[in-house]
Amino acid sequence: MYSYGLLYLPVSTYSLICASQLAFNAVLSYFLNAQKFTPLIFNSVLLLTFSASLLGVDEDSPSSSDISQGNHVLGFVLTLGASATYSLILSLMQVTFEKVIKRETFSVVLNMQIYTAVVATLASLVGLFASGEWKTLEGEMHMFSPGKVSYVMTVLWTAISWQIASVGVVGLIFVVSSLFSNVISTLALPIIPVFAVIFFHDKMDGIKIIAMLIAIWGFISYGYQLYVDDKKSRKTSSSVEENS
Repeated sequence: MYSYGLLYLPVSTYSLICASQLAFNAVLSYFLNAQKFTPLIFNSVLLLTFSASLLGVDEDSPSSSDISQGNHVLGFVLTLGASATYSLILSLMQVTFEKVIKRETFSVVLNMQIYTAVVATLASLVGLFASGEWKTLEGEMHMFSPGKVSYVMTVLWTAISWQIASVGVVGLIFVVSSLFSNVISTLALPIIPVFAVIFFHDKMDGIKIIAMLIAIWGFISYGYQLYVDDKKSRKTSSSVEENS
């Protein structure tokens, strides 16, 4: 859904709709994970969503005049559906950890990621061979200007990096919550331009800097709420120990 959404929508519109996933996650977390919303958490979700949206407005968008109205609407619906589905998956993972698995070990996080990745890999392979696109892989390697080795290494390390990032996402759901995991993912969007400046000598304009600062502000807001909750929890624990 994300891929077809990007195919039928300008990058700016696509980015703005993708930013809605944090709002979807907030709503779903409230109903599925009994997430408590304090002013600090609400402030964090609002700021991070606004930051991602601001970044989307700043993206260079190709003209969509050659895309029909029907495909444009389809792209909007698919992207919105992808954002909602991704948020639902995160919330359901938290439900699975809390009500189905009920074990607090790191192996649980790895199992959750490995099994879902295996299913996704099999589905992708079936699609690759069923569509006949596997025949074009050699041509793609030849067309890749840095060469075949660079093509293979790019694909390989992208896959490895994605799996490491996914373990981090699942781990945050396991340790904290699905909403916090999504907050961290959304925080990464405005930080990406910094790495683009360092490694690819991209330009850092005013909107990107503002988006990054707003995202950091939103993250600090959520982090402070976690600090407050942890402090209350410790006070409660110490009071219980003293009374006992």
